[in-house]
Amino acid sequence: MQFKESGSMVAHLDTLPKLLYRNSEVLGDSRAFRKKNFGIWQIGTWKDYYENVKYFSLGLISLGLEAGDRVAIIGDNDPQWYWAELATQSARGVPVGIFQDCALPEVKYIVDNCGAKYVIARDQEQVDKLLSLREELPDVHTVIYWDDKGLWLYDDPQLKSFERVQDLGREYERSHPGIFEENVSGGHGEDIAFLAYTSGTTGMPKGAPITHHAFLSYADHWSFFYPPGTIQHTLSSIPPAWFPEQCLGITIPIVVGSVIHFAEAAETVDADRREVAPNLFGGPPRTWETVARHIQSSIIDAGLINRIIYHLFLPIGHKFADLNYERKKPDLFWKTLYKIADLTTFRPLKDKLGLLRVRCSLQAGGFLGPATIRFFHALGLELKQLYALTEGGMICYHREHDIKYETVGQPVRDVNLRISDEGEVLIKSDMVFSGYYMADEAAQSKLRHGWLYTGDAGFFDDDGQFIISDRVDALMELAQGKKFSPSFIESRLRLSPYIKEVLALGGNDKPYVTCIVDIDFDNVSRWAEMRKIPYTTLVDLSQKPQVYQLIKDDVVKLNRNLPAEAKVRRFVNLHKEFDADEADITRTRKVRRTYMEARYASFVDALYGDIPEIMLEAEVKYRDGRTGKITTIIKVNTVIDEG
Repeated sequence: MQFKESGSMVAHLDTLPKLLYRNSEVLGDSRAFRKKNFGIWQIGTWKDYYENVKYFSLGLISLGLEAGDRVAIIGDNDPQWYWAELATQSARGVPVGIFQDCALPEVKYIVDNCGAKYVIARDQEQVDKLLSLREELPDVHTVIYWDDKGLWLYDDPQLKSFERVQDLGREYERSHPGIFEENVSGGHGEDIAFLAYTSGTTGMPKGAPITHHAFLSYADHWSFFYPPGTIQHTLSSIPPAWFPEQCLGITIPIVVGSVIHFAEAAETVDADRREVAPNLFGGPPRTWETVARHIQSSIIDAGLINRIIYHLFLPIGHKFADLNYERKKPDLFWKTLYKIADLTTFRPLKDKLGLLRVRCSLQAGGFLGPATIRFFHALGLELKQLYALTEGGMICYHREHDIKYETVGQPVRDVNLRISDEGEVLIKSDMVFSGYYMADEAAQSKLRHGWLYTGDAGFFDDDGQFIISDRVDALMELAQGKKFSPSFIESRLRLSPYIKEVLALGGNDKPYVTCIVDIDFDNVSRWAEMRKIPYTTLVDLSQKPQVYQLIKDDVVKLNRNLPAEAKVRRFVNLHKEFDADEADITRTRKVRRTYMEARYASFVDALYGDIPEIMLEAEVKYRDGRTGKITTIIKVNTVIDEG
């Protein structure tokens, strides 16, 4: 979509609020967003977007917000998050993102660390978190909520509704006409647009300031791959506190004028995605692995004829994908076979998943196994890998029809990338951040001699495409001196429809590789019910001999493709799920390896000792909401005899 200039205020479109003003002038009554409420899609225009931002911004100013003040936002994907963020930027404040499922200590740490005076919370759950922390967060003087369900009887001077703040903004405009436009025009590209807290895999999260210039540079690089008009509809499903959603959900739609859709609830995202049929679908590895597991479990539950058809046509899809991968032109025979497979199997599958009209499918935020990428290419989704960092922006991306499953593509334009003598990836670009907020020592370890030290290990292949092998400090060394990548093992085991998460062990001079497995309760329970295997809870199901054999079969398949020293010899099925609230994983579902090894030390001892089982006292939650404690035996399963 081409835009014309719309007044002197946006002569230099170097901030997101200036671009929003441009859109309100140029696109006006065109659709900007859609939000599903009570089963009906509510439509909002660019003028609506602009006015919601404007009056909330003026409302914040009337409450005392000054330039540089931090405003924390916590909640699900809703238009109000976007409005609050743009409103804060318009007032020259600094929005700070908090994941909606953060526990009290995490909320307290981030709000306190950034020094937020205002917190914008979605609903009663988030409001209660803030009110319970009132004494520990004395700098917070206003909490604003946008979903009033359950809050009708709250009578607290610290609380204000989103609509009330907008009303204050309208009153403020009457006595201060033109102040909003002055604030927006006074913004600069080097102003901080967002304070993004890192996932915290190596310690407490750190705030990374990201400028408007960095976001718009990302959009500029994006337009090189996808010209305006390519992406017209997107669905907001990635947490907005995370850097990818800041780029794909906020920046890109504002820059290109596309429509962003918001699901009715987190539980309805899959169904709502089918109605939206977005042109863009992206997410971290766990998202794509979940979709792959969902497809596989659906096939398991399908009737005999559908299972036969799927297993007949999937190899054709793989063959077609392999020909494209090898840059060979499929002949008429394979084109005809694939067309039949696509019409009868792949298109209905993609339609059911809401991915039928996807023009851009990408994954970022971790390591996705080549087998998973190949699987989606077989279905006709040209899944691409994006290598990007909160601290460094967009680094590498696959070019059109030049996709190697094991790589993350080539460096994007104007990004300098080199490998240190220790094998660490170093980058330099105009998207690199300037340092962590209130953490100078950590920033100095990241920024040295003009380069960002990413902490990733990688190398270029013979075709000039880049391969990320793992984190530099994540490569593990066994007792015999051999190194292996735990992420490689974990990502491949997660391809199983029965495995949700995995922790691979083997560092600190341990003699061999072992795993702690978190089974996918939904899929394994269906599998057990079809075979009439009785169970009561996840604890009980995880320790069934038949389930151990089920997981062992997947481990054996993995071992066939691993070097001898990296083969998994023993594993245990964990009695519970890996839980972000208990710090097993981060909010972006990355395993906190060091923490888990310490927490499950008894499991580690059993895996590497002559211990066949572990006696454990575990807490269980029953379907009626009751909780209790039971004593259970966790079995240690041997895949390969040590001899």
